[in-house]
Amino acid sequence: MSRKLYLHMKLCCQCSACCLRCENCVEMLFVRGSGNCVQCDTPLRKSNFRVQLFEDATVDKEVEIRKKVTKIYNKREFDFPSLRDYNDYLEQVEDIVYNLTNNIDVENTKGRMEQYQRENKDIIQRNKAKLTREQEELEELLLLQQQSNEQRRLEVLQEEQRQLQAKRKSKQALLDELEQSKLPATILLAQHKVRAAQLETQIEQQKQNVKPTSLFSTGIQIGQTVSLQPLPRIQEVLYQYKPLQVETYGPPAPDLEQLSRFGYLNHVRAAMPQDTAGGYTSALACYRAMQDAFSGLFSVNG
Repeated sequence: MSRKLYLHMKLCCQCSACCLRCENCVEMLFVRGSGNCVQCDTPLRKSNFRVQLFEDATVDKEVEIRKKVTKIYNKREFDFPSLRDYNDYLEQVEDIVYNLTNNIDVENTKGRMEQYQRENKDIIQRNKAKLTREQEELEELLLLQQQSNEQRRLEVLQEEQRQLQAKRKSKQALLDELEQSKLPATILLAQHKVRAAQLETQIEQQKQNVKPTSLFSTGIQIGQTVSLQPLPRIQEVLYQYKPLQVETYGPPAPDLEQLSRFGYLNHVRAAMPQDTAGGYTSALACYRAMQDAFSGLFSVNG
């Protein structure tokens, strides 16, 4: 039996046991082009099966569902009056994906999608067209950047070949001089050393004169004027910090400020400079160790 796995991703199928099948089983099921699910008897087509990419079949299922959902829920941030409304919209999309992936309230979820699609048909079509144009522009920019990178790569290869050929000529010239010249070898070697240093200097200068790229990876032209207008501020209630209350289910551990006064830090390794860069302190490590030690510690009266 073939080990090539196929994954059934039809959203109307109500079971998950039939999702994973080998290639031969899929071929047998669709001898006539279509067949019913052996678990829930839902009509299926071979075109709704595809090769499984991830080890966990649920991940493949979620990826496919997310693609279909985002084709309908394709609004962008500028379609909403505020960031909060946009975030609520994204949360709604995630709820739909989660429900369909885990077979939770599937019928009602599909009904919500169909209703949304009917009510926002014009917006969906407009955003689809806009997204297609943006993809075409991005693909064109990526192609231009790819061609530019290939051109630079060829130029670098040609330059490396020229440099290698120049070094070979210099070595051959030294050998010819040693064979034909009547000057001492020490003088010839010294002259060759000077010429080799000059050649290396020229090579370094040529490397520095390589033309820089004209595009950023985002597709923005280098030197292009980009608007730096600040984004509109969202007036919200400021976050108020509340100290975390840790319940150790035991006697209270000493406070962080008391560790040094009570001598708990006398036998704790001092923090190295490279440790403190990440926010580590000896007192903090000792405080956590004390919390662990006091956690679940109860006294027993004999």
